[in-house]
Amino acid sequence: CIRDRFISVGIACLLCRVKVYGKEKIPREGAVLVLSNHQSFLDIMLCQGWLRRPFYYVARDTLFTGFWGAIIDSFYTIPINQEQAGVKSMRTIIDVLNRGHIVCLYPEGSRTFDGKIDEIKPGFSLLVRRSGAVIVPMVIDGVFECWPRTQKYPKPGGRVGVMYGKPITAEHIKRVGEEKFIHEFNQIMQSMHNNLRQKMGKTPYDYSI
Repeated sequence: CIRDRFISVGIACLLCRVKVYGKEKIPREGAVLVLSNHQSFLDIMLCQGWLRRPFYYVARDTLFTGFWGAIIDSFYTIPINQEQAGVKSMRTIIDVLNRGHIVCLYPEGSRTFDGKIDEIKPGFSLLVRRSGAVIVPMVIDGVFECWPRTQKYPKPGGRVGVMYGKPITAEHIKRVGEEKFIHEFNQIMQSMHNNLRQKMGKTPYDYSI
């Protein structure tokens, strides 16, 4: 429910000092596919707590247990059975987009090992072609230091930045083609990430290697 979602976001904001940039770039209506880098388990609680429109998240159905399951279940989620993932999962996500909602995906496929953005994986362009959704790139920085995948529990007090980028239309993706767009989108995400790090007073990553 909404109350539980705000409680979850409140917990995350107590753990981290959060600064948000570009939230006005999220369209106020219509289908939106938000594509974010993936730094930590905290990402889901920091992606959209300051926006009026809720995000739908895709999560493995095995995660809906215990304390962490309660956190995930407090958000709008699309449970996916990984053993049956594929066409059925895509149809479910497309259906949510076709109803005019926002779906947030992490196209790297897993949490980062070093804080940098890994290579973006293809596949999401099908969602755009079938739904007509616009893509909004989003980057998070600082959550990796708070709770990296190698650490059992989060460390409070870290500074976290969240940045939303300029929407990209379905027509643009169709025009340039998936392969070229994946390359273009990687560059957009890396550029946004270093822009965010500079705003936070951090050294940019070297994405040339």
